[in-house]
Amino acid sequence: NHTLLTEFVLSGLSSRPELQHLLFFTICLVYTMTLTGNLLICMLTVHPTLRTPMYFFLRVLSFLDISTASVVVPKMLVSFLSEDRSISYVGCVTQLYCVVFLATTEWYLLAAMAYDRYVAVCSPLRYAAVMNTRACLSLVLLSCCGGKVVSVVQTAWVFTLSFCGPRRINYFFCDIPPLVTLSCTDTSLYEKQLISATALVILTPFCLILLSYACIISSILKVSSAESRHKTFSTCSSHLTVVTLYCASGTLIYLQPKSSNSQDTKKILALVYTTVIPTLNPLIYSLRNKEVKEVLIRVM
Repeated sequence: NHTLLTEFVLSGLSSRPELQHLLFFTICLVYTMTLTGNLLICMLTVHPTLRTPMYFFLRVLSFLDISTASVVVPKMLVSFLSEDRSISYVGCVTQLYCVVFLATTEWYLLAAMAYDRYVAVCSPLRYAAVMNTRACLSLVLLSCCGGKVVSVVQTAWVFTLSFCGPRRINYFFCDIPPLVTLSCTDTSLYEKQLISATALVILTPFCLILLSYACIISSILKVSSAESRHKTFSTCSSHLTVVTLYCASGTLIYLQPKSSNSQDTKKILALVYTTVIPTLNPLIYSLRNKEVKEVLIRVM
């Protein structure tokens, strides 16, 4: 006999009562920084002097970062101050769909940004023709379509599993690994599918990003100006740092959904890509940029 499941209960980041207020203020501060930094980038990059493909992609990236944090963090903040940590079945489905869609879209967008930098450095004379408005919009649209396909397939597959055991999710939001752990049916086929999807969604774009930057670095080494080399190397290293963080956290979480890794470890990794990286992106990609600083000073 199966009862109709109408809600789940999220355990949150920590079950220790003495840490709840500290975690609330810490995450609230990080969320405020995320919103402030990314909204600032969205406003600054519409300035006439910053209407280039690179800043267009940065504006879309900032919007995705705001959306990702807003899907996860508000519910988490409420759980720190409330004893009621339940989330409805429909709410859990919606949250999982949004998280997978936004994370996948952002990952594909990072690959598109690497391609943009590759064209700018390796084919500067053809840059305006290759990265025109239509091409930029097409890359963003393809990223969104890829995210939608992955999120629909993964969400539909997860919620075809039977949840006849405990309804408590040992996580701070609805994600694939903790939901698979709750299932009382054989999930071996789904786990194989998830490994294949992870390799396709994360590792393939990561290899393309590395290939793009290998070509960029090869071109930079041929430049005689030491200042130009240093500036481009700095941009590449910053971008690759965030990409590596994103790739590492995603693969460690999704390649082994029922692994022996501690669930607390997976919580920390999930916190990195849903909360920490959206806060770092404005600092790494934009606010260190001389052109963005000049526009910010002019606007202020």
